[in-house]
Amino acid sequence: MTFGITLVHPAAPPFDKAATKFHTFSMKVAVSIPDPIFAEAEALAKRRRLPRSKLYARALSEYVANHSESTLTDTMNAALDTIGERPDPFVQEAGRRILKSVEW
Repeated sequence: MTFGITLVHPAAPPFDKAATKFHTFSMKVAVSIPDPIFAEAEALAKRRRLPRSKLYARALSEYVANHSESTLTDTMNAALDTIGERPDPFVQEAGRRILKSVEW
């Protein structure tokens, strides 16, 4: 099924300022979704009392956040900042031995 959804798009160009005075900037897109997924999403939106566009915007936002390489890198860097980056001599030596035993 193909339909339009509205996604919040902060970089959307300003159109007629009077027309957008009471609206958020957003991007309209048309997507094709398999019927079973569409039906499940419709049921979820109804149960949660969410507009369809908000459900899809939240789902896409969550997907992007969970699959963004920079987010993963930022999370790992924050963890290293917390625990420190002091090399562990035991781990270094174990790594060296393992790498020597692996056929490249």
